Amino acid sequence: MLSKKRQGRQRLFARRARLSGPALSIILIVYDMPAQAQRTVRSLLHGYQRDVASWDYELLIIENASANTLPRSFVDSLPPYCSYFLRDESRPTPVPAINEGLRLARGRNLCVMIDGARLVTPGVVKNLIRGHQISDQAVVTVPGYHLGKELQQVAVGSGYSSEFEDELVASINWPEDGYRLFEIACFSGSCAHGFFLPHSESNCISLPRKMWHELGGFDERFDLRGGGLVNLDTYKRACEHPGAQHVFLHGEGTFHQFHGGVTTGGEDSHVRQRYIDESMQQYADLRGASYESPQTDPVYLGELSDYVQQFVFLSTQKKLDRMRMMESNR
Repeated sequence: MLSKKRQGRQRLFARRARLSGPALSIILIVYDMPAQAQRTVRSLLHGYQRDVASWDYELLIIENASANTLPRSFVDSLPPYCSYFLRDESRPTPVPAINEGLRLARGRNLCVMIDGARLVTPGVVKNLIRGHQISDQAVVTVPGYHLGKELQQVAVGSGYSSEFEDELVASINWPEDGYRLFEIACFSGSCAHGFFLPHSESNCISLPRKMWHELGGFDERFDLRGGGLVNLDTYKRACEHPGAQHVFLHGEGTFHQFHGGVTTGGEDSHVRQRYIDESMQQYADLRGASYESPQTDPVYLGELSDYVQQFVFLSTQKKLDRMRMMESNR
């Protein structure tokens, strides 16, 4: 039981936070994935997220209209720190929705999750906030995983499906301990080289409001279905922004749920490859060069649960292999 004095301090702190805006705004983009998005939202709520107060952050759910939007009953059940915006969008890209979320957000630091089908671990919110306390130009990122033991665009050929994934998630009694997601996952393609080598993107990236303004948000010229390489472009521009300090939350993760997405769904491999080629060409046309992952010198922040240790070990192996290869080439 909290003392009356401490309860009074908490109420005062909460009142000040409401007046000045929360420390963090999370902007979650949703399109045609109601079941997966509901689980993602649940993983971002206070209670599942540990060691934070409900006034520390806000969650903005920006959904582009489709035939399968979030149920009204679910939206109505959300707590007060969550806001829901359903918008019509004639273009197939999520970029305008992201930029609308950046304009609507009240937080001092703004986190974008471009894919609403990504479960997160229970320390993401706490450590995003902590990451921004390291530097006023912190670029705080979370590594990505796929649910399942191989990349979903590969696994789908062996029968991987939403139904199989539901059973997989149930097998770890999620959401009882969200860190057990590491038990049923593999590195995503963007994080395939592990923690200690460069990444190509983050599906949970947080910057100070001022830095988002200086970057101009997400570039709306990336107008392909799903945004093409816009998330990679934003990650690179943020990490290479003058004065940026990359803060990497290697004990946390985002876990992609299967939903028939543009690069991880059940589309024909030739169709998927054509989309990837178009996306890479668009990036080259806009930036004048092929995409290369940014080289950063990150601060590693956060606790390491027992469940993530296998990925720490794998990452170390990958780093040592790279060092040996470079040594042999000298």
